[in-house]
Amino acid sequence: MGFKKRKRWQPLPGQPLTDMDEKVMYWESKGKEVPTRDLIRTPEEIEGIRRSGVVNTGVLDEVARHIHAGMSTLEIDRICHDYCTSHGAIPACLGYEGFPKSVCTSINEVVCHGIPKAEDVLMDGDIVNVDFTTILDGYYSDASRMFIIGKTTPEKEQLVRVAKECLEIGMEAAKPYGFVGDIGHAIEKHCKKYHYGVVRDLCGHGVGLKFHEKPDVAHYGHRGQGMLLVPGMVFTIEPMINMGTWRVFIDEGDPYGWEVISEDELPSAQWEHTLVMTEHGVEILTY
Repeated sequence: MGFKKRKRWQPLPGQPLTDMDEKVMYWESKGKEVPTRDLIRTPEEIEGIRRSGVVNTGVLDEVARHIHAGMSTLEIDRICHDYCTSHGAIPACLGYEGFPKSVCTSINEVVCHGIPKAEDVLMDGDIVNVDFTTILDGYYSDASRMFIIGKTTPEKEQLVRVAKECLEIGMEAAKPYGFVGDIGHAIEKHCKKYHYGVVRDLCGHGVGLKFHEKPDVAHYGHRGQGMLLVPGMVFTIEPMINMGTWRVFIDEGDPYGWEVISEDELPSAQWEHTLVMTEHGVEILTY
């Protein structure tokens, strides 16, 4: 005996169908992946994530005020931890699946998840990604920025600039009742102009009530694929752009198994915002 497939989207019981219900159910009837209703944040939840985002942005602003050649990434960790906790929030990374510090600091060829260390001292010409996630009153927000230390090479400057453009282009491609694949397609198309690699092993993600939720937001792909984007969904776009190949590996010398490095050990850059989908496009909740 066959079983009837359960629909992902469930209209609110006892309530008339809304315009959102009709649009989501239409795309589900066409075989597209749609969110479950629990991925749609309420106005109160969005406001909580927005408040968390204010603290998260403040953390990265504080880093921007102090970062300089000669400081260690362990000092960056202290700055982030102290600012976050002094504002009544919790560093989400600290202890997450064994991660030992409060922030990820990824220098040059380290793509992401770099662990702050006393021996990792920033040098003139380095590029470094600082990635922080805040929990405030149970709400999560997540963002990262690139910092150029002193004067670097034109090649690294271009990589950092293009990575930021990829984030901006991805946000522009994210439309209500469009698809996650639209984001990745736009980012990958821009990267190909520079012969850069878009990392495929890691992606953006839903965020807000948990550190990582649906949808997975790949930064490469095809239009019209992936999950339908519906107003009220909160997620990150965080393209990791490598100067060379898109392929990566985990540093065997990392006792925690976290640090991701470009396979050819050429530099990598990443920018990230937490975003909420509205009826008119995305609104940025973290900078």
